[in-house]
Amino acid sequence: MDHAADAFRTDLMTITRFVLNEQSKHPESRGDFTILLSHIVLGCKFVCSAVNKAGLAKLIGLAGETNVQGEEQKKLDVLSNEVFVKALVSSGRTCILVSEEDEEATFVESSLRGRYCVVFDPLDGSSNIDCGVSIGTIFGIYTVKDGGEPALDDVLQPGKNMVAAGYCMYGSSCTIPKKGKIYSVNEGNAKNWDGPTTKYVEKCKFPKDGSSPKSLRYIGSMVADVHRTLLYGGIFLYPADKKSPNGKLRVLYEVFPMSFLMEQAGGQAFTGKQRALDLLPTNIHERSPIFLGSYDDVEEIKALYAAEENT
Repeated sequence: MDHAADAFRTDLMTITRFVLNEQSKHPESRGDFTILLSHIVLGCKFVCSAVNKAGLAKLIGLAGETNVQGEEQKKLDVLSNEVFVKALVSSGRTCILVSEEDEEATFVESSLRGRYCVVFDPLDGSSNIDCGVSIGTIFGIYTVKDGGEPALDDVLQPGKNMVAAGYCMYGSSCTIPKKGKIYSVNEGNAKNWDGPTTKYVEKCKFPKDGSSPKSLRYIGSMVADVHRTLLYGGIFLYPADKKSPNGKLRVLYEVFPMSFLMEQAGGQAFTGKQRALDLLPTNIHERSPIFLGSYDDVEEIKALYAAEENT
C-alpha cells in the first residue's frame, strides 16, 4: 500500500456519498432508505464524539440504573440510546424502534411514521468504556408488513428478512477468508459449556490433523470481536452454557445484524441448532447462542452438534 499517496487522496468516499451513489442506480427509489441511513450515521457520529471525550465530559461510570437486561447502565449507554431514538424518530422514516436499553418497543407517532423498523444496540461492549477498549453500535432494519397499524409482529421476524444491517466501531469493505486462524470465546465459562463447544475449542488448541493451533483473541465487545473476525477470518463463539441455557446475546439487535453481515461477507452464522437468520423471535429481547465466522470454521462446529444429536 502506498501510504504517502493515500494520505493525499482527495476523492474521498464517505458512507453518505456511497449511499447516494447507490440510490442513483435505482430511478424508482424515493430516497427514504437513504434518509434513514443518514440519520443512523448522524447518531453514530454523535456517539463517537461522546466516546472520544467521555472522560473530560464526566460520562465515564454508572448512571445509577439498570436496563431491561438487568445490567448496570453506563452514562454513555443512556446518552447513546436517547440520541439514536431521537435521530431515528426525527428521520420520519421509522415506525417501530427496539433498543437494548428500553424494555418496551417504541412506536413512532403517526405524523412522523415511516415504513421501517430499526432494532439496535446503541453502545455494545459498554462495560469496556472505562478502559478505552473498542466499543460500537449495532443495528438492523426491517420494512413493515403491508397494511394496518404497526405491531410487534413487524419486528419479530427472522433475520433473513432484514433489508440491511451494520455496525459502527468507536475507539481505535470486508471479505472473510473461508477458514481462519483465530477463535474468539470467553474461556472463563469453559466449565459450563456443552459437549460440542468443549470439543471444538479443544480442536482449536490441540488439532489432530497436523495443522497449527488457532490463536485465541477475545476482547469482550461484540463489535470489536466480530470486526476482527470479518477482517482476519476465524470464528466468534458465544455458546449456551449451564448458567445461560439460551445464550447471552440478544437476537434482534446483536445476533441478527452480525449474522446478516457475516453471511454477506461469505461466512456463516449458526445457533447450535439452525442457521441464525432463520430464527423466529417471540419477544424483542430474546437471547440465542451464536457461532459465526469463516464458512469452514462454522462447518466444523455444525458437524460436532450434528454428531451429538445422532448419538
